[in-house]
Parts: sequence; C-alpha cells; structure tokens
Amino acid sequence: MFVIRRLVKPMDVVYECGPGCGCGPECLNRTSQKGLQYRLEVYKTVSKGWACRSWDFIPAGAPICEYFGTLRRNDENLESMLDNSYIFELDLLQTMQGMEGRQKRFGDVMPELSDEDDLLQDAPAYVLDAGKNGNVSRFLNHSCEPNVFIQCVLSHHNDVTMPRIVMFAADNIHPLEELCYDYGYAKDSVVRDGEVVEMPCHCGAPSCRKRMY
Repeated sequence: MFVIRRLVKPMDVVYECGPGCGCGPECLNRTSQKGLQYRLEVYKTVSKGWACRSWDFIPAGAPICEYFGTLRRNDENLESMLDNSYIFELDLLQTMQGMEGRQKRFGDVMPELSDEDDLLQDAPAYVLDAGKNGNVSRFLNHSCEPNVFIQCVLSHHNDVTMPRIVMFAADNIHPLEELCYDYGYAKDSVVRDGEVVEMPCHCGAPSCRKRMY
C-alpha cells in the first residue's frame, strides 16, 4: 500500500531527489513526484468561474498537484501576458532572500547564496504560462483563507530561477470542498497604462480582503 508523505509546513524551498541521485522512484525523498493521488474535478461556480475540488479526503500536508505550463521569460511578449490570468511567476530567488513577491511563502529554511548564486540576481525571471498548455492546477481559485499552499521544489536541477511549483494541502480537506490558495497579490500592485487595476475578490471567506489586488 502506498503511503503519502506530508509536508508539515511551507518552506522556502524543498530539495528532493532527482535523476542525478542513485535512488529509484520509490525513494521517500520524492514526495511530490508521485503524480495525482486524488480524484480532482473541475466544475463551474456561480460567481468565480471554473473551480477545482477533490472527490477524496486529502490530509493536511499531502501533495495535491503540480502547476504546469509553458516556461517563458518574464519579459517575453509582455502584451500577450496582460490579459492572461494563468501566469505563475517563479520567484524562488526573491523568496529565499526575504523579498516580497507575487507568491510570497513563509518558512524557516533560508539557503545561503554563494557568489555564483549572487550572479543569478540579474538573470531574467521566468513564469509558467498555463494559458494554453496546463493541467487541473490552473483552475484553483484564490481565497483569503486558503486550504492549499504553494511550495517551491527543486528535484531535477538546482537552478533556483526555475523551481517546480507544487500545491500541498494546508488543512484537512474534505470531499467536494473547493481547493483554493492565496494568490499573494499586494493591494494596488497591478498597474496598467499608469492606472491601478483593481480585481474584486469573491472568495467568501470571513476575513476576505474584498480585493484580490
């Protein structure tokens, strides 16, 4: 019987075994590489468009799915990204250095950056574009009280500019409960043509911030 290992709390980065290791697929340090373990359903909501839920109980700390998309430079075809709501910024460097980013995560693992890593600060940022090529993860909506958290994972390489983005259960999630994570936008952080763009939040949480950004 397969036992799902869990992540107790979000970390800045999780290092897993990869192709360069001598271990096999049954290695316990490949928690997020087991594929989908739960039956996920995409469904239509009244006020939030498409959403995602599980038919199964998901225990807190269990990996749910990975965010997939086309890897693109952050400065590539900016105009085409403006109206694309399936862009996920890969900001592991900012997270490791304690800087604010779109997907700010909290944890107590702060790997020290070497001189070589310092050079990466000037490297172009990357995004995952799931607008045309993606999976079920792109249908997870925002919530100000999420039951899912985002985790940066390095396994197949050690390039901190291109981590894998894996979604874990923040709490015990019961069948047919919508899966949501905090998109992490700061208020007034989205500007277009010099004007602040506002997006109302419809998550319905008691502590809802009323605006996504």
